[in-house]
Amino acid sequence: MPATRTPPPETLRPYLTTRHELLWEEAELFADQYVAPRVPRLEHSTSKFDRRLAQLMGDRGWFGVTVPAAYSGLEVGHVAKTILIHRVSVVSAAAGAILQATLIPVGALDEFGTHEQKKRWLPQVAGGSVLMSIAVTEPVAGGHIGGIETVAERDGDEWVITGSKAHIGNVHIADLHVVVARTGTEGDSPSKALTAFLVTSDLMGVSVTPYRAGHGLRGFSAGRLDLDHVRVPADQVLGEVGQGMEVAQRSSIRYGRPNLAAVSLGIHETVLNLTVGYLEERDRYDGTLIDLPVVLDRLGDIVHQFHSARVLLYHAACLLDHGINTVTEPINAKYANHKWAKESAQDSMELHAANGLALDYPLQRLIRDIQHTYAPAGTGEFQRIHLARSVLSVASAAGPST
Repeated sequence: MPATRTPPPETLRPYLTTRHELLWEEAELFADQYVAPRVPRLEHSTSKFDRRLAQLMGDRGWFGVTVPAAYSGLEVGHVAKTILIHRVSVVSAAAGAILQATLIPVGALDEFGTHEQKKRWLPQVAGGSVLMSIAVTEPVAGGHIGGIETVAERDGDEWVITGSKAHIGNVHIADLHVVVARTGTEGDSPSKALTAFLVTSDLMGVSVTPYRAGHGLRGFSAGRLDLDHVRVPADQVLGEVGQGMEVAQRSSIRYGRPNLAAVSLGIHETVLNLTVGYLEERDRYDGTLIDLPVVLDRLGDIVHQFHSARVLLYHAACLLDHGINTVTEPINAKYANHKWAKESAQDSMELHAANGLALDYPLQRLIRDIQHTYAPAGTGEFQRIHLARSVLSVASAAGPST
């Protein structure tokens, strides 16, 4: 049996159904057969992203994992989504990123789209023939939603959009972009000044900068989307005019944060497995490194952080499946999973000493990849501020902010 085949741990049983366990097995088989063979090639290429992996995931209906069956989706929820991203990310965080980045705009379309929009697009998304991206971040404003400079102006039955978006996941392979632009006038409340649009990649004025590999996630398509007086029909507004901030924030809370936590968890699991394997095999004195108490102490911290992060993530996903409208738990899961995976990767590197520095050894890839789950959907500083406010009496009375 391939090394990556790992049944769900008993500690996750309260969160899993039989369907979940089947998806767990399906994701691991997929990662063994299609993802693992691609990793070495992608790591050594700085000019190619992997379109084929997205096609293979689409063929399995994974982009429709949360899409209602009425629109040809799997309709199996947030825990199922977490399983797919988590298990694929154990083998390749880049592959997990391809999956998670599309599931964010799919969630936005499902929650805010009209029946006509969902009838048109969701079956194609669920069938794998249409891939989506969400374009909120900008070159200057970054992830500050209130600072968005892309502008959309009404012209009859159309909106004309002009501006640039940056760091957009799957931008080179997406057919449909959820673009958030400024539609309000000066003096409007930031929460009412933005609107989300469904923008197809074939419209005149839509362009994407050439792919360039980043520090990590090699093979994952991310880049800049430019819109030069792009005309979008008025019926392609997603949600209501002025609801763009809510579309962006709700997508981030319910999809972005748990998705990124799942990528972090996959990286973390591989860090743990790699470290255990090394320590058990590395000779030292009359035994191996694993026999030294000081080493066991360091390994114990990695195990603690991994197990704690895993429970936080699956608990948050389960709450979403039960219709509990929580903000804090997905934030906590995203923050803890990135933080602990990064710390465990650093501990693992120190335990490996110089042996972990080789370019052909997986640890350096894991350390590079984990950097990519920090900023999206809210930095660590933002997560900590929200967590602090969530327990204050004023916040409790008014409700936690997003």
